[in-house]
Amino acid sequence: MAEDETEEVPKLPPDARLESLDKRLDRLQQAETDKQARRQVDPNMRIGQVVIGYLIGGPLGGALIGWGLDSLFGTFPKLLVLVLMFGFGAGIWNIVRISRNFPSHGPGTKS
Repeated sequence: MAEDETEEVPKLPPDARLESLDKRLDRLQQAETDKQARRQVDPNMRIGQVVIGYLIGGPLGGALIGWGLDSLFGTFPKLLVLVLMFGFGAGIWNIVRISRNFPSHGPGTKS
């Protein structure tokens, strides 16, 4: 392109294809933003899933470890029951621990 005396590039007329491309890109970006907004999960649902995981995983892990120790030492069902209770206690303790850090925004509380 030839430059004029002020060393600026002369402006070209707008291209209809570029404008159409810009419009399509804007629509696609808006659609992607909408899809991401719908995909977000409620944080309370995540906390609920974590709580269920602790309530199931603690006792289940304790039962598996207790069963393995009972099989190893031949003390069935003593260690199974003992470690199962420890697993349940650990699950409850983890729930208490995360509930202390979780901000409550229920009715009657100030936020």
